Amino acid sequence: MSVSPRFLGIDPGLNRTGYALLERSSRGPVLLEGGVIRSTRGRSLAERVHEIASGLCEVLEEFQPAILAIEQVFSLVKNPKSALLMAHARGAILSAAVEHGIPVVHYTPTQVKKLLTGSGKASKDQIQRAIKTELGLDRLLEPHDVADAFAVALCHYYSSRIAA
Repeated sequence: MSVSPRFLGIDPGLNRTGYALLERSSRGPVLLEGGVIRSTRGRSLAERVHEIASGLCEVLEEFQPAILAIEQVFSLVKNPKSALLMAHARGAILSAAVEHGIPVVHYTPTQVKKLLTGSGKASKDQIQRAIKTELGLDRLLEPHDVADAFAVALCHYYSSRIAA
């Protein structure tokens, strides 16, 4: 019996990093797991980055995804500090993926929105509703970090189908 490919979507953040695991099936994408990796406020930046890397290593070891899809850092003109903090989280995530031999693909927020809703300027609510519909859920996913991670995973799920 062959195992279907698993896609791990990541919504990076220094406070909370959302993760979402999808599996390909004949009926479409199947939601397997979603959660949040938290870092401890008040700790040093190095300790917080390590907490994210360690938490992701646990997820990678438990679920063994075939690929990791991650949202790219985008420039926040109004708040560049947020982009820098997200970049630190992304570094921890990329390092953990390489350590486990898992290939990484990157998607911009615009790519994710456009693929899921048809508009690169879709709102968070539109994305949430697209995920709910696509996965056949009875309610919206929460917290938003997990929903955003599922959006990235779904983006890769469909991008890889298009490429095949």
